[in-house]
Amino acid sequence: MQHNSKLPNVGTTIFTVMSALANQYNALNLSQGFPNFKSDQKLMDLVTQAMNSGYNQYAPMAGSIELRIAIAKKFDLLYQTSYHPETEITVTAGATQAIYTIISAFIRPNDEVIIFRPAYDCYEPTIELNGGKTISIQLEAPNYFVDWNEVAQKINSKTKMIIINTPQNPSGSVFTKDDMLKLQELLKGTDIILLSDEVYEHIIFDGEQHQSACLFPDLKSRTFVVASFGKTFHNTGWKVGYCCAPKELMNEFKKVHQFNVFCVNHPMQKALADYLQQPNHYLELSQFYQQKRDLFLSLIKDSRFKITPAKGTYFQVLDYSEITNEPDADFAKRLTIDHKIASIPMSVFNENNLDNNVLRFCFAKTDETLIQAAKILNHI
Repeated sequence: MQHNSKLPNVGTTIFTVMSALANQYNALNLSQGFPNFKSDQKLMDLVTQAMNSGYNQYAPMAGSIELRIAIAKKFDLLYQTSYHPETEITVTAGATQAIYTIISAFIRPNDEVIIFRPAYDCYEPTIELNGGKTISIQLEAPNYFVDWNEVAQKINSKTKMIIINTPQNPSGSVFTKDDMLKLQELLKGTDIILLSDEVYEHIIFDGEQHQSACLFPDLKSRTFVVASFGKTFHNTGWKVGYCCAPKELMNEFKKVHQFNVFCVNHPMQKALADYLQQPNHYLELSQFYQQKRDLFLSLIKDSRFKITPAKGTYFQVLDYSEITNEPDADFAKRLTIDHKIASIPMSVFNENNLDNNVLRFCFAKTDETLIQAAKILNHI
């Protein structure tokens, strides 16, 4: 059979490539973004309890009402803003499904979507599948600040959506309150939808506050806020997330959601609803990961890598320009094969594979793993 690929330029993801290489050479895997420690036993026990209590059939299409109410309470507690649990919250099969569904619900052929690079790798393929055009704004290492004048120049009558990600994977940068106010001002009076990928909302460091799009009234009126329980509760394999948006936007989302997912794992929803009743389960996450970031950075402070501490997420970008001038993909592979430590080359997330000689390392690992990783990095 002959066919033309809808995604001719998409191959195996860098995450799969580097993890396979790590397995092949028995290397420490600091490439893919998931913890190598257990989720809370209490949460896992709640899943078992839910299954034994009969929560094994289809959940409501938008998600368990108990979980949606718990999510609404979380927004009220954290951001003093409200989303109606019946009409403005949908539980999804992870954040990536939420992002895919949002783009599919609104992007038509020739619509333009602005993204900021380095960018999470699911955005552009989904835009392309729906006939849209990706408009990239490249952020510069090591701080990855946004030039809002450049954003203003890229907005035109074809701009249908802007996607932001804060705290940002892969750079570990965050949008400030000033960033969000400038974005709000740019979008006033337009019909542009904002997709705010906030899956690392609870992992932000040095006393900073997460600037959710829902904190800014005009932004909230046009925004899908996307979140992830997997990132928050150390169980990425469960693939449970959610999104919140005004009713009229969520109605369009549900039209697509009901046919590509319909509903999400029921016993896990019941368990998460119960677990969220104690806010400390997510309120303590920033402190937990800041300890890991600080441990990792203190251990490699005398290495030859140049360090700009991550402001959020559980990723740390390291500049290796004083070690070698190799392309980042080549250096990442050599580190995996020769030194037994796997990372992610940042160029794969950039416009035209821009190479700033930086690699991304995941520090969502046990302290023992971080100590072992630091010993390797200190001898490179």
